[in-house]
Amino acid sequence: MKTIQQLLGDKGSQVWSIGPDASVYDALVLMAEKQIGALLVMDDGAMIGLISERDYARSVILRGRTSKETLVSDVMTERVVCTQPEQTLEEAMALMTEKRVRHLPVIADGKVIGLISIGDLIKSIVSEHKFIIEQLEHYISSG
Repeated sequence: MKTIQQLLGDKGSQVWSIGPDASVYDALVLMAEKQIGALLVMDDGAMIGLISERDYARSVILRGRTSKETLVSDVMTERVVCTQPEQTLEEAMALMTEKRVRHLPVIADGKVIGLISIGDLIKSIVSEHKFIIEQLEHYISSG
């Protein structure tokens, strides 16, 4: 089974972030521009949280707040569930399912080296299964 490190090698390790004092509106604009669903919240080079579209929906819209007047630090997830590069995709999927999260920062030697989403995992796992099926079909048809 593929590891998170291999997935990052395929996907790339670009991580988008925002500061805690930015507005939620600014975070949403950046997410829309980059076509992503979450941003790391960084302060002085350290990850202090994560803000996602889910945080916006639950902590801004449903509470009658406005995104331009609400700070990222007011709605971000502070206890961020993380993964390590040597974990397998199956282990990361199990962690996401258990913790009910859709994004996992990848941490190595205390530093963020990437960010994966549930979509990244599904895409990679489906691709791997498709390859196995094609190999089996080829084996069957040539035998």
